Amino acid sequence: MIQWFPGHMHKARKEFSSILPQVDLVIEVLDARLPGSSENPLLARLRGDKPCLKVLNKSDLADADGLAEWRAHFDAQSGVRTLTCSSRDERIQEIPARCRELVPVRANRSSVVHALIAGIPNVGKSTLINRLAGRKVAKTGGEAALTRLQQRIEVSPELILVDTPGMLWPNIDVEASGYRLAATGAIRDTALDLQDVASYLAGFLARDYPARLRERYAIDVLPASELEILEAIGRRRGCIVAGGRVDLEKVARLLLHELRAGELGVLCFETPAGLAAEREQAAAERQRRDEARAARRARRAKS
Repeated sequence: MIQWFPGHMHKARKEFSSILPQVDLVIEVLDARLPGSSENPLLARLRGDKPCLKVLNKSDLADADGLAEWRAHFDAQSGVRTLTCSSRDERIQEIPARCRELVPVRANRSSVVHALIAGIPNVGKSTLINRLAGRKVAKTGGEAALTRLQQRIEVSPELILVDTPGMLWPNIDVEASGYRLAATGAIRDTALDLQDVASYLAGFLARDYPARLRERYAIDVLPASELEILEAIGRRRGCIVAGGRVDLEKVARLLLHELRAGELGVLCFETPAGLAAEREQAAAERQRRDEARAARRARRAKS
C-alpha cells in the first residue's frame, strides 16, 4: 500500500465537499496513459450523481487502441462523457460545448454552467485551464501538487470553472497503480524509492513494449530481470561510477525523465480489465491481512 497525502490535499478534500453542491458538473482531468489509476475514487464518491466530463489529457502520449478501450469503458457509465486532448491540440476548445451537452439549458435557471475541474497532480490540469481561458491563470510545471488554492475562472459567458488543488487519495491499494503514478510524476519523487519506480517501469516496458526498449537503448537481447535491464541501460548511456559499477540512481532518473518527456513513445500502462483484476487481487490480499490480524487478536484475547 502506498501513502502520499500531504496536508493541503486533506484541505482540498474538504473544499470539494463544500463546493460540489454549488456546481453543475465535474470535469475530471485524467492521464490518458493510465486513465484508471489517475481516476480519483474519492471524487467519484463525493460527486454522487452529478454529470462528469472525463478529459483524457496527454493523449498524444497514449496508445490509440488502449485509449479507445478506456473511452468505451467510461462512456458506458451513467452521466459520464469523455474527451481526449493534449496541451497542443485544439480539442481543448470543445470542453465548453461538452459541458453544455451534459447540462442543457433549462427554464428558470441561469444559462451559465459552473464546473468544478479536478484531477490528481501532474495530469496537465493547469495547462488545460490556461488554454481554455486564453491567458495564464493557473500555475504550471513538472512538479506534483503546484496548485494549492481554489479559484474561479470565467472561460466564457456560459462557463465558469472552479479550479481545485490536485488531490490524490490517502491509500493507493494497488501497488502497480502507485508505481505508475510515481513514474508519470503524479507522486513526488521524494515519496518513493526512484530505483523501485524505475525497476517497475523497466519491467513494464520489457513485457509490453520490448522492441521499443531494445531500440531506444540499443540492447540486442533484453536481460531477464528489471535490475539487469537498468544496468544495461546504464552501460549504454554511460552511467558509470568508480570501479566500473552502474550508477542505478542516475539510470533511474534518466529512464523516468525520458518517460515524462515523451521520449519513450506512445504507450498504455493499463486496460480496464487488467486494472480490475489488480484491484480484486489487492482487495483479496487486504482481506487476508485483516483476517490474520483478527486471528492474532483472538489468540491474544484467549491467552
